[in-house]
Amino acid sequence: MNPSTAFATVFVDELIRCGLREAVIAPGSRSAPLAMAMHAAAASTPPPALAAPGVPPPTAPLRLHVRIDERSAAFLALGLAKASGRPVALVCTSGTAAAHFHAAVIEADEASVPLIVLTADRPPELRGTGANQTIDQIKLYGATARWFCETGVPEDRPGQVGYWRSLASRAWLVSSGNGAASPGPVHLNVPLREPLVPEAADSGWHEPIDGRPAGAPWTRAADTAQRVACLPEAKLNWTERGVVMCGDGTADPGALTELAEAAGWPLLAEPSSGARYGRSALGSYQYLLDSADFIAAHRPDVIVSAGRPGLSRGQLALLRGEDSQPASSGNSAAANVPARHIVLSQADGRWADPARSATEVAGTVRLRHPIAGQARPEPGQRGRSGWLESWIAADAAARQAADLLLDADCQLSEPLLARELAAVLPGGSLLWVASSLPARDLDRHMTPRADVRVLASRGASGIDGLVSASIGAALAHQADGGGPAVALLGDLALLHDAPGLMIGPLEPRPDLCLLVVNNDGGGIFSTLEQAAFSGPFERVFGTPHGADLALLAGAAGLPYSRLERAADLPAALAGRGIRLVEVRTDRAEGAKLRAAIGQACAAALSELS
Repeated sequence: MNPSTAFATVFVDELIRCGLREAVIAPGSRSAPLAMAMHAAAASTPPPALAAPGVPPPTAPLRLHVRIDERSAAFLALGLAKASGRPVALVCTSGTAAAHFHAAVIEADEASVPLIVLTADRPPELRGTGANQTIDQIKLYGATARWFCETGVPEDRPGQVGYWRSLASRAWLVSSGNGAASPGPVHLNVPLREPLVPEAADSGWHEPIDGRPAGAPWTRAADTAQRVACLPEAKLNWTERGVVMCGDGTADPGALTELAEAAGWPLLAEPSSGARYGRSALGSYQYLLDSADFIAAHRPDVIVSAGRPGLSRGQLALLRGEDSQPASSGNSAAANVPARHIVLSQADGRWADPARSATEVAGTVRLRHPIAGQARPEPGQRGRSGWLESWIAADAAARQAADLLLDADCQLSEPLLARELAAVLPGGSLLWVASSLPARDLDRHMTPRADVRVLASRGASGIDGLVSASIGAALAHQADGGGPAVALLGDLALLHDAPGLMIGPLEPRPDLCLLVVNNDGGGIFSTLEQAAFSGPFERVFGTPHGADLALLAGAAGLPYSRLERAADLPAALAGRGIRLVEVRTDRAEGAKLRAAIGQACAAALSELS
């Protein structure tokens, strides 16, 4: 057995022993040993190197995915890992192939998604010589990788098997977080010498290559049951005027919903936070945050935030103690800063504080009765001034105002589509939402519900790889017994990852409806300040493309349909496999509608005061 084959055989077997269930490969020559070992494991037959008597095959099934485009492969792995919560192996050949993984590695780092990135490389003697497909891959992803290791060229000498298995176990534990840190990407650069494929006459390896007995991993993680107890706890005297804010990546959404209900505080939860449910959850809270007069009368004394809130300027303004617009009351921002802003950190101590207003960071929050004689109301009871009830009433008024305009609109608008989609999805569904306007429309119009899982690439909030990530998430969701999946995307997001649609006939496919809003360009810019500059706007920001999505779907061999009316949405979503449903909208009209909804909600809130 040659060293490259031996390394790949042992390394892949050890990852499977650790718990690896999904692997994604972008094809290439230098990565052939890893690709062949993973293919053999996925086929449930031992590689040639493991065919010797007494050597067990891989101990658990592996599902393999192959993509011809490295960026699409990387985001497929990201979606698989994000939905499953388990590390996914990602393999490519040497050279620029590894560079195409970088965007997904960044997103995985920011969003704490576990990836094990394996970049094949030329051995040291071929580097810096002009050899084909050779670049500097050492620490290619910089600080975005939780851990980097140059594995060393596999050699035919004693001790290699233990090193390889230990290396695989460490990669798994670091990527998964080991219960003591947040998950994330690890990068192993793997230099491999020829021969890169098994030899015809395999003479075996000079030492046993099997691992621990009974399929056990080489290195186990310690019991992590006490992890949360090691994090700092914030002891919080109850006050009536509190707010809980949850953004994407909230570590323990259930605890935050319980905190909000126990304290009688409004819960401002983005859809992808996982916390948008319960009596305290508000569905139209962004319109409340847009109202300077409402916020001036509802300044919280305490804010507890988690995850990465940041879908609107109103959220950041509330955290800063400012107004998203000048308030008629004329209060100074400095006087409005909450007396206490507790940010809940991830397990490794990282936390999000985009407004830089945090007074403390904690792992958990515990409410206690104040010393000053105030009594905390029982869950569900009205506080002395009806703090929560005033937020709920305002939320209902804003929702009614928005719904009146949406229902009166003769066209299938983007906000209406977001509202109806969130309502008609069956329980157990997965909704992957694009990071730009779709996420914001959903946030403003989704009725709180606990039985739909919403995911998004909101770590770095890029447009990269959203088709592939949604496919990966749907595959993992349904492998774990989940229901149907829908991806709500914009046209630019679809075109940006068009290679993600090109899936070979041998590859696993999920049940996924790609619901694509086509407004012929970048719709979010029509809602921003750039829209006022009519000269450069359309070409530089609007970026019309004129693409025919039906032809694109046809090129990928996908069923295509076009949705014209909201009432037809349930029928349009029905189907099996991957299919594309297009909704055509107008950017300028969409901007006008959103502005009108904002004005109507502001007027409705004014009538309450």
